Amino acid sequence: MRFGLGVPPFGLCADLTTLADMAADAERTGWDGIFLWDDVTLSEPIPVADPWIALAAIALRTRTMRLGATVTPLARRRPWKVAREALTLDHLSQGRLVVGVGLGGGATEFDNLGEETDPKVRAAMLDEGLDILAGLWTGEPFQYEGTHYHIRAARFLPRPVQTPRIPIGVGGLWPGTAPFRRAARWDGVFPLGRTESYTEMLSPEAMRAMLNYVQEQRAQAGLAERPFDVVHCGLTAGTDPAADRALVQAYADAGVTWWVEHLVPDRWGTWTDWPLEAMRQRIRQGPPRA
Repeated sequence: MRFGLGVPPFGLCADLTTLADMAADAERTGWDGIFLWDDVTLSEPIPVADPWIALAAIALRTRTMRLGATVTPLARRRPWKVAREALTLDHLSQGRLVVGVGLGGGATEFDNLGEETDPKVRAAMLDEGLDILAGLWTGEPFQYEGTHYHIRAARFLPRPVQTPRIPIGVGGLWPGTAPFRRAARWDGVFPLGRTESYTEMLSPEAMRAMLNYVQEQRAQAGLAERPFDVVHCGLTAGTDPAADRALVQAYADAGVTWWVEHLVPDRWGTWTDWPLEAMRQRIRQGPPRA
């Protein structure tokens, strides 16, 4: 199992120097990755940083960590713009980028900004967008004719550092089916529970059920042998190493390959009183490795 950090680039973490410093601390203390939330605005009156620019700052301060967004609502982005940004970041990081995508939702980012609000339409846009990412990343001449996107002619160079392409992980709410059928076609899955609280975790049993469903879909598509990551956003105390290791092991036994420590303000305070020092202290305590 590998260990990452899930960080909202909001509040005091919207300062890119601070965020890059946190990533450098994380790399020094043994974390394997850092993954930022992708939001353009919030209901809370706090600063927000663009995650893709923030990831560029992080890439320049780190050498080994994987990095990416969890998750980018692809339906509110131009897929060719995301494809170009991802290629640039993949080269800047020397092949450490993971692209996480999902449906997205919420009034602040869709209704209030005039974006598509119908989840079925967003799902169709997401699927088309994923096809476009994969097609443009081949480096070959590419055309596309979909319901929502049309490309007459394009060729994106350079090709990705990673082969056969930049990995794509798909997020979604569990229990559910459509997001996980989608995830089965790509390189990883990022399940979230149906709860309003960021501090509640899916259980190991729920993760096992989700993965069984995804594996069935992958087997039917002939993809069972292809590498596939299972990401879990969890919370450990950082003060009882034995208890933390036991908690993580239960998820590893369920098939989880990435434990992403959820550094959300709810753990220490509120979204308007940003607990930066508590977050940095948890980072320095290191991951709960066996």
